[in-house]
Parts: sequence; C-alpha cells; structure tokens
Amino acid sequence: MRGTRFTSGEMDGHLGRIRRDHPDLYGRLDVERARSWAQDFAGLEPFEDDFGDTTSHGRGASYLRAQAHNVRARAAGIAQLLGYIRAGSDTSRKTVVDVLGGDGLIQRVAALLRLADLSILTCDVSPYMVRAAWESNYPALLQRADFMLQRDNSVEGVLIAYGSHHIAPHHRVQLARESYRVLRPRGVAVLHDFLVGSPMDTWFTDVVDRYSRTGHKFEHFTREEIRGCLVGAGFGRVDVIEMADPYVATAPRADQAELALGRYLSDMYGLVEIQDAYGPHADRWVIDRAKEIFHHSRADTAPSEFTLRHDPRRDLWTATLPRMAVVGVATKSA
Repeated sequence: MRGTRFTSGEMDGHLGRIRRDHPDLYGRLDVERARSWAQDFAGLEPFEDDFGDTTSHGRGASYLRAQAHNVRARAAGIAQLLGYIRAGSDTSRKTVVDVLGGDGLIQRVAALLRLADLSILTCDVSPYMVRAAWESNYPALLQRADFMLQRDNSVEGVLIAYGSHHIAPHHRVQLARESYRVLRPRGVAVLHDFLVGSPMDTWFTDVVDRYSRTGHKFEHFTREEIRGCLVGAGFGRVDVIEMADPYVATAPRADQAELALGRYLSDMYGLVEIQDAYGPHADRWVIDRAKEIFHHSRADTAPSEFTLRHDPRRDLWTATLPRMAVVGVATKSA
C-alpha cells in the first residue's frame, strides 16, 4: 500500500473486481469517465497525501490502526448519517456513494449494524486508503469528491462525511453539483462537518495542527455555506441540522476505557509529537486535553461533557467524548 502513485492499470483492476463481485455497483459507474480520469491522475506528480503511508509523510498507517482497534468509536454518528439516506427514496435497497470513505469504515460499521438495505461504494482520493479498503474486501474506487465517477441519476445516496473540510472552499460548490448529478430523483445527499468555532474546530487547531505528522490547516464549513452549496446545486429540499456524533471506547475497567479513547484519538490524528514527548503517558495527555476542549455548554443544547458509565450486564465501562456535528440533508426533487 506504499506511496501516492496510482496507475490506470490499477484503476482497471479495481473496476474489474467491482464488475465481477459487485455488478450492481458496477452498473452505476461511468467506466469511461473513470478510466480517463485515472490516466490523467497517473500523469500527475506525486501529491501531498495526508492519509498516505509514513514513507510519504502521511498519517494513514496510524489512522488505519485506530479504526482496526476501535471500529465502533464513531458508530453512533455513522448510523444516524446513514439513517438520513435510508429514510429517503422508497427503493428497497439503496446504493450509497461514500465520497470520503477512507479504508471503508462506513461499510464496516453498516455491516456491524446489519443495515442490509444499503449497498455502499467506498471512494477516496488517497490511493493508500483505497488499497486498504480492498485489502479488507470492501469495494472501493479512487475518486475526487468534486469529480465523481458515477453515471447521472444512478444512486440513491451520497454521503460526504468525516473530512469534508479537507475539500478546498473553491471546490465545494462543484462537490454539491456532482452529488446532485449522480443522485436519482428522491435521492439524498448528506453533507457533514464540524462548524467553524466548534470544539472540534478547536481540537484541530490546538492539537492536531500542532502535534500531528501532517498538520491540519483546513477551513471548516459554516451553516450558511452548507445550505448555500446544496441549494445552489439544485436540491429541492435542504435541512441543516445538528446531531450528536460522539467518540466512544469500551473496556473492562474505567481507566482502561478512558485511556483507550486517548489511544484512539492519538492514532486517529497521528499525534506523533505527543507520543514522542510523553511516551507511555501520551494517551493520558491526549484524553485529558480532549476532555478540556469538548467540555462545553451552549444555550441551544444541553450541557455536554465526557462520561464514564458501567454496563453491569456486559461488565464493561464505556467512555464517551461528546461532539456536535452539523449536517445538511438534501433531497433531489422527483
């Protein structure tokens, strides 16, 4: 899975696997568009891939480690995001383009939650992430968020979540237009981010940008931008709402659950400078700093803070770090 190079031959290989093992997903693709784009991509100079491997100075390896150790860390939020799509068009099975899919986490969580009515294609612009998805046998495609490789009017759902702020502001309108293009009538696009000035924005600025391998200088969405992009793309109905999107970790003891959440955050965001500086105490530093940042109370929401709760039935402790996300749910008119 090394490097950020990607060849047109590799794209052909992925298309072939999708055609063989997932013919319905293949039928939604504009294959010639995909092949043409892959040829253009292969001719580019190696790009700066934050989610590449360590040899290309990315944090992809630690990100994969975080998901492998705690696949349910963001399951509550993922279930809600997929729920918006599932509540959309009345087809019995819905095909979803996971635009910022990474290594296929959304597919993995959907399987754990037994959401059998969804057929998900993981897409990402990181070759390292796409290869990781295939290594776990999740269908995946290298794709830009603002240049989708699906046919017009071909899918029931488009999910843009967990990284939408990585999309440059001048590409965001086109992202919304592409989502509209590939959706069928009554299809649903879900655009998720953490608002400018939110605790998550503070976490990225004060911790991730300062202590991670890659830094994190990205502009988060505002409510107005989410609505403006989706309305401008042509969606007939757009709702912009808040939703709880916590981080969760479980363990037999309370202190273990707390430190497991610290380890998840450390790996998730590649906080190598904290790991180097604090060694075996790094997880404690990370979770304590997170508890400070995510302890917040606002006039329009209930007070929110870190919790530790014991489940006597399972004899497990659950550590929960609260986050509030903002989501644009856009429905394409019939």
